[in-house]
Amino acid sequence: MANPGYGKRPAGDEEPHADPDFAHLSPREAEIAVFVDHLDDGQAMGHKVLAAEHPRYGQQAIRTSLGRISEAGHLRWIREHLTVEDNSMRWVTRTYWSRTRRSAAWWEEFARQRNGRIVPGDLRPGLARTDEPELPEPEPEPRTGPEADPESRTSYLTLAAIREAEPRMHLSEADCRSLASLAEEWLTRGATPQDITRAVTDGLPATVNNPGGLARNRLENRMPPKKAKIRQKPAPRRARVTRAVMACMDCDADERTVEIKDGMCPDCHAEFEAAVAAEEAGLLDAGYVPDTFLAAPNAVYEVVDVPRRAAEVRAAAGLPPRTGRAL
Repeated sequence: MANPGYGKRPAGDEEPHADPDFAHLSPREAEIAVFVDHLDDGQAMGHKVLAAEHPRYGQQAIRTSLGRISEAGHLRWIREHLTVEDNSMRWVTRTYWSRTRRSAAWWEEFARQRNGRIVPGDLRPGLARTDEPELPEPEPEPRTGPEADPESRTSYLTLAAIREAEPRMHLSEADCRSLASLAEEWLTRGATPQDITRAVTDGLPATVNNPGGLARNRLENRMPPKKAKIRQKPAPRRARVTRAVMACMDCDADERTVEIKDGMCPDCHAEFEAAVAAEEAGLLDAGYVPDTFLAAPNAVYEVVDVPRRAAEVRAAAGLPPRTGRAL
């Protein structure tokens, strides 16, 4: 899968699946088009990634076929300018797929209609996720204030029950009220009522003259540690598409600087045509490996005796030869 916001994205308004969907393409292009059509949304669409997944065709074949599929009107790369709700701005390049064959005019209108769309943006630069309609702001959750009757709180009830668990800790109503905030803090930090009772009653002296003071001292000194705060992922910020332009499928240039025809700029289109001509002439095939990946035919490689060379360098520097272990 591609990073969020990239990869295959449906252009929408598709016709149902049918056998002649890609009948206008050559057998290889039709096979690759069916392969792409069945990929999940968000799947990476680079020719290297597709070649790694396709069982039959390599990078050169996939790259050439994507160009032909784009020429046929099934594929476009559109660069969108986003204005995020925090007033930051960025460009993203999106890959749009249409099983239904589209004309160049249709794709131009599709890009124009991208303007004004609302997208929930990922906070990382350059990323954005799927389109969604603009949603109303969520209503804030009602804040629960302190209960009207403090005697109904768990903290108060826990302290009041201590007198039954340990008669020496006969806490008065005033003690329970004054200590309730400490007991509440214990509960907030993950302690149970039983933990509070044990902390107050364990290891008592034979006589307790001031139960309230002793309870306060123990609740303060034996307070459990605070829980580590779990950082919640910030909610994605929404963004608005403020401009959309066609981009080249190969070099990522867009129509602000070059003419884009059939999804390609003139230079990449010329390279594509040359690759098609070479393939039709039998010079390229699905297993083609560029010359830059091959060893130079007349290259001469020197075999170096590393220990001997190291000994020569040490001697030239006036250092004694290494002894005691083999190099």
